[in-house]
Amino acid sequence: KHVGAGWIQDKLELVTLPDISGEIHISIFGNIDYTLTGITITKCDFPEPSVEFYQDVTGFKTSIPGLSLALTGGWITHLGVIHDRGSFNMAIFSVDVTSVVTLGKDPDGHLSVTSVSCDAHIGDVDIQFHGGASWIFQPFVKHFKGHIRSEIEHRVCPDVEESIVTLEGYLQAMKVSFDVDQDLTLDLPLTGLPVIDASNLNLGFKGEFYSIKTHTDPPFESQPFTVPEQSGYMLSVGLSEFSLNSASYGYYSAGLFQALINDSMIPPGSHLHLNTSAMGPFIPQLPKMYPGLLMNLQVYAREVPLFSFQPGAVKLGFQGAVKAFAIQPNGTQTPLFKLNVDSKFSGKVWIAGGRLKGSVTMNNFTLMLVSSEVGTFQTDAIESIARIGARVVLAKLNEKLGKGVVLPRMKQAQLVNTVLEVEEV
Repeated sequence: KHVGAGWIQDKLELVTLPDISGEIHISIFGNIDYTLTGITITKCDFPEPSVEFYQDVTGFKTSIPGLSLALTGGWITHLGVIHDRGSFNMAIFSVDVTSVVTLGKDPDGHLSVTSVSCDAHIGDVDIQFHGGASWIFQPFVKHFKGHIRSEIEHRVCPDVEESIVTLEGYLQAMKVSFDVDQDLTLDLPLTGLPVIDASNLNLGFKGEFYSIKTHTDPPFESQPFTVPEQSGYMLSVGLSEFSLNSASYGYYSAGLFQALINDSMIPPGSHLHLNTSAMGPFIPQLPKMYPGLLMNLQVYAREVPLFSFQPGAVKLGFQGAVKAFAIQPNGTQTPLFKLNVDSKFSGKVWIAGGRLKGSVTMNNFTLMLVSSEVGTFQTDAIESIARIGARVVLAKLNEKLGKGVVLPRMKQAQLVNTVLEVEEV
């Protein structure tokens, strides 16, 4: 409401009000037609509005008590064939406005807002006329005040309701589906009607990722959950493991959890290279069967990598496989063997210095020979080297995670005293 009050005050000072026309009867002159035109707000004393959740209509009740405005403009009068004009200054005191809106959901999952009621009352109006024959009309201001006050009162609520209709248009134009990158899209429509009690507004969003290529639903369903009320905090946001796992499935179904590794990707100074000769110490028969050939490794996920939330930690299980090939002089690839790679990781996330940070630990890593076209061999030595390589990768990853990413910022608002917790539902 603090931000809203400042925003409304800035907007009011840019508003030009519609002309006000009427007729008054002054005994010594008869009927006088008048028009107040070019009415602009020059000053606004805008008290902080009262905004409260309104359970009766599942919406908000906004009250603005004691609003005062200073306005200026021009006046025009008609008395028979006599026309006159000049300028005026007007002060409007003790304007009270109360508006009630209800929140809902449209069929596409947009948040909707509708005006339920509006009431406006003006305490007093004071007018000073200048120029022309204003010296004649000034003593009869009391005859103008009632009509002008009534005219303004009748126009306040239609203007409020027009603003609500405009807001509804903005809400309907908002996207409920966003492309995260060239491969993934996020669906974020409301899943149900807003829920309001005396002190809270609860909104439930779908939060499901899809592959842009396949747009297929994952083979698991989301489970409903609630975000516990946190006293002393204004905003609570909850994310279930379903959202992360739907993203994982999106990438998996698009075939993105796979990579082809060849010798050109290994640093020249490395002691280990992808060729049959370098693999001899681990698979003695390999260089004898296929001497001096380069190798490719096809690495891929056997199953969808799945996240799970546990108190204080995020767990990830990855079931992968590695297929090894020898590259013949004519470019054809000869299959050599297949290894299954099973690994488990745990991670921690926290917020510090306005950044989301994290760290990852490898809890388990095993290799198992599934099939071989070159005969059986022990995988212990290969597993040890793979573990070392995984730790090097994790060290670089943790260095980046330790720096973190900046939390989203909102215009004219910022997150303070932010707390992040991982819980098991």
